[in-house]
Amino acid sequence: MIDIQGIQQRWADGPLEPWGMLLPEQVEAGLSVLRHGDIPRWEKALDSLPDIPVGDTDLTSASVGVRASQAIDNATLSVLETTLRGLCPWRKGPYELFGVAIDTEWHSDWKWDRLSQHIEPLENRRVLDVGCGNGYHCWRIRGAGASEVIGIDPSPLFVIQFAALQRYIQDPAVCVLPIGIEKLPPKLHAFDTAFSMGVLYHRRSPMEHLMTLRDSLRSGGQLVLETLVIEGDEQQCLVPQGRYARMGNVWFIPSAAMLILWLAKLGWKNPRVVDESVTTTDEQRATEWMSYQSLENFLDPDDQTKTLEGYPAPRRAIVIAEAP
Repeated sequence: MIDIQGIQQRWADGPLEPWGMLLPEQVEAGLSVLRHGDIPRWEKALDSLPDIPVGDTDLTSASVGVRASQAIDNATLSVLETTLRGLCPWRKGPYELFGVAIDTEWHSDWKWDRLSQHIEPLENRRVLDVGCGNGYHCWRIRGAGASEVIGIDPSPLFVIQFAALQRYIQDPAVCVLPIGIEKLPPKLHAFDTAFSMGVLYHRRSPMEHLMTLRDSLRSGGQLVLETLVIEGDEQQCLVPQGRYARMGNVWFIPSAAMLILWLAKLGWKNPRVVDESVTTTDEQRATEWMSYQSLENFLDPDDQTKTLEGYPAPRRAIVIAEAP
């Protein structure tokens, strides 16, 4: 599923070589059935994907995907769709494989459109994507010209979804590894750009998260940080008691101004907000490919500006900064 040897060979004699030595143990632990009992079922679905000759690959459109080099019969398409549905829920996307459209919970393409015009060009850059899910933004980063994209996410399902996509896209310069950021070797200083989107508020220590990201980058490397924020000045930070929008692992939601202060205090250069917007139920919603409850169910039905718990509804900011 993951070409560890190929990754190690790419990283040999470079700043990532020490991490490569750790990969066999990290991947084995990350995909252990002890972590999730459904892994054998997901792996069986992965093995059941039909062989389809690939024609064109599209990593630059809203729906990332591939087209066939020849006509595909309906029976094969039916097997493909049934197998991909066996890997539900699909949260980040959208994708389209040989005409099968995967309508994901998130319109991740909207987030990409909001940030892509503000970041440094990605051509020939080595990029880290922390908490990448099934790798949607990894593909978009590669489509924007990055020379190598390394996504990390501790969820085995998301890693297997990525493997299903990689089965057809077949781009060795993109990988998703089943680890969290805490498993990243310290002070790599190896990446030109680091993305952290939808992760910071899940960390018990947001400052530690920002320091780890800083130390993963070369001097002058760029951070692209997207996270929940609240309205307010540099003294405002929400610490939810219990759940936030039914999420139990939300620890700190600062104002955008406070987040800028955090970054500056840690030595980041020129931290700035490039986008701030309220998340809508058009951008995050239930679909046939993610049929569980979504944002609509997490908001107060009588006041959509609040969560069920009475907190401000999700507002997200994109912040960019450079490593010292």
